[in-house]
Amino acid sequence: METRKVYLVFSDTGTLLTRTINLYTKSILNHASIALDRQLDHVYSFGRKRPNNPFIGGFVKENLQAPFFKKTKCAVYRLTISEEEYQLLQQRIMVMEASKHLYSYNLLGLFGIVLNKELGRNNAYFCSQFVATLLEDCGSYHTAKPTYLIRPQDLRELPELELIYQGELEQYPYFSTRYAPTLTGKWNRSKVKLG
Repeated sequence: METRKVYLVFSDTGTLLTRTINLYTKSILNHASIALDRQLDHVYSFGRKRPNNPFIGGFVKENLQAPFFKKTKCAVYRLTISEEEYQLLQQRIMVMEASKHLYSYNLLGLFGIVLNKELGRNNAYFCSQFVATLLEDCGSYHTAKPTYLIRPQDLRELPELELIYQGELEQYPYFSTRYAPTLTGKWNRSKVKLG
């Protein structure tokens, strides 16, 4: 049976909202994303649509080398899935991306975790709920816990995950491109060779 790799990215941007969540969970790396490639060029989650506004959220394709992520700590895990599961996962993401305007961030669902009950609405997810739902829908994730209660810490406990990097996100060794600030303050993209 042919297999493919996907990558789960757990991160901590150090924002006020992140620090508040960390205090409540007594944990770090409370944002979860899923990547279809080791270079992290195709990373998806539910989060901020605008970096400076935590209250406008939804389905996002994340650019982990954008200035917003400059001081981010992270852990990147590899998950091996079947070719069929990968195709289902990729198709689901493509459908969501094509209709991303229909999706919103499930802020109410975060309170549901506190109350241990489902709170929210259709087409709304928080980050770990989104990743768990994707993996469950394609057959890669099985748990008795409903996805609306899944926290990033729950996903990190998957025995099939293999840690490939932990540390500062800007030092992630597998980026296919690097972004560097110019004298004008804009970010330039430059190709780098990976050993």
